[in-house]
Amino acid sequence: MSGLISALLHATNYKNPFLRTLIPSIGLAFGLQAATALPSIIGQTERYYDLSGSLTYISCTALSLYLPTLRARYAASLTATQPAWPSLLASFSSKAGVNAWNWRQVVLSAAVTFWAARLGTFLFSRITAENGKDSRFDSIRVSPPKFFVAFVAQATWVSLCLLPVLAVNSIPATALAALPMVTLVDVLGLLLYVGGITFEATADRQKSQWMKEKMEKKHSEDFLTRGLWSKSRHPNYFGESTLWTGIATTAAGVMMSNIGQASMGFSGSAGGRIAALAMAGVSPAFVSFLLLKVSGVPMSETKYDKRYGDRKDYQKWKEETPMFFPKF
Repeated sequence: MSGLISALLHATNYKNPFLRTLIPSIGLAFGLQAATALPSIIGQTERYYDLSGSLTYISCTALSLYLPTLRARYAASLTATQPAWPSLLASFSSKAGVNAWNWRQVVLSAAVTFWAARLGTFLFSRITAENGKDSRFDSIRVSPPKFFVAFVAQATWVSLCLLPVLAVNSIPATALAALPMVTLVDVLGLLLYVGGITFEATADRQKSQWMKEKMEKKHSEDFLTRGLWSKSRHPNYFGESTLWTGIATTAAGVMMSNIGQASMGFSGSAGGRIAALAMAGVSPAFVSFLLLKVSGVPMSETKYDKRYGDRKDYQKWKEETPMFFPKF
């Protein structure tokens, strides 16, 4: 195993530090999804689909954080003193040294990990309660090629969404230490993340409570129109789009700085900064595209329109409640 890891690190030891982090992380994403796809296809079950996506997010984020240290430790000879593992506490110092991360790397990685753990456990609990069935897979679980494509799509989703975090984690902490301790862009991005994940988690909790009360016959409502669901027809999706916008905002501030440009191999010109902005922006843009045009809003709206489209109370809720951006 040690020899295999050493060979993989050597094979991906590109001159560009961004590629040294990007390629192994993306490779891990597709590898983990392929490993989950095989037993899922054989068993014709989607029970572990969402959970595997969350674990892939967490694994790829952790790998991107530890790769520089892994490379340094494997590069050391057997007789040489290996570099110490990074110190979490030292990461929150503006003078973070060789054995520390920059606080932005820790906070952005923690933000992804917290989101993935919360959503993954929530979705896994939900699908378990529904006997391992998800209506999204009704037409594809019996087709191995189509089912496999779903796992490839999830690996692509992970890779594109993590792009700004992978970029920040590829920059040496010693270089990031030269940035101001905290910037306005940092604060704005973190506020968007906190607001977004709070919105998403609250909407999910309200929906779960509503479903529980329905099963307990405490109400006879066919669709939820209370709480955040009276502000937006899809408040959970709005929250998810917002939190990824926050992550991308903080990352973009680093990537577009002179230090970020030089460390990632960009020129620092207008073109280089636009490229960095585009790399950061692809994360929330892709999430929003999926939610608004592919698997989120369209599938949910179609399902409810078929069930309740001819009801006046449903039409009233649709007319008075924005589809995505909430009203206040």
